[in-house]
Amino acid sequence: MAATGPSTSSRLEPRPAQREPWWLRWLLIVAAVATLSLLVLMPLITVFAEALRRGWEVYLAALTQPDALAALKLTLIVAAIAVPVNVIVGLAAAWCVTRFEFPGKSLLVTLIDLPFAVSPVVAGLVYVLVFGARGWFGPWLIEHDIRIIFAPAGIILATIFITFPFVARELIPIMQQQGSDAELAALTLGASGWRMFFKVTLPNVKWGLFYGVVLCNARAMGEFGAVSVVSGHLRGLTNTLPLHVEILYNEYQFAASFAVASLLALLALVTLVAKTVLEARVDSQDQ
Repeated sequence: MAATGPSTSSRLEPRPAQREPWWLRWLLIVAAVATLSLLVLMPLITVFAEALRRGWEVYLAALTQPDALAALKLTLIVAAIAVPVNVIVGLAAAWCVTRFEFPGKSLLVTLIDLPFAVSPVVAGLVYVLVFGARGWFGPWLIEHDIRIIFAPAGIILATIFITFPFVARELIPIMQQQGSDAELAALTLGASGWRMFFKVTLPNVKWGLFYGVVLCNARAMGEFGAVSVVSGHLRGLTNTLPLHVEILYNEYQFAASFAVASLLALLALVTLVAKTVLEARVDSQDQ
């Protein structure tokens, strides 16, 4: 009878982290903290330090300039339009992908991921080629006095394109995992399609939806590449906060540029806090 020994499966099982040497665990922790501090924390501290280096008066003056207020207003308007549009379209796309089989389904999934694969600058150039003065629809738009390129409308369209995947990509795995049994049961019990959606589907995916909204909003407020191409950099009209920061920095107004950048950083921190709260809520529900 052959001698018995440890099975192949047991030899291939990964060792728990507690079995690793203590010095290796601490080395990895220190390396991770040092890397994050160097790449994330130090630049963030530098932004606020440079913004406040000349005092609160200069800081507040930079934030209350008419051009800065106009850029902030436009940034919030763009996010307020792009995020709800992507919520509606993302929900519809996730519903189609996870609940139906139809010709072109793989093409739809590819189109959802397209903004991740295309450079934002290229996306902006595409909008210029389509809606610009010499673009496909340019002459017709000029004839009817409709401005898209070098106007807020173009910024909104470019932002919607860039931020489109976030909501759909958060919802598709959740809806695939949950399946459609609860929805079919609701329909069997006599619920209408809309009632089933609002009472069954939406509550089951609400945290994934909120998480997608947080990411979508963060990208909408911080988008630079595509917006820079279609905006025209018109002061007080088509400058968002990232574009306003670039203009101030190029004009050697360093204190003002860092002050506006700190406002963007604050918006990012608020988004990060919202993301952390949502993750905590999801983890507590899973437990």
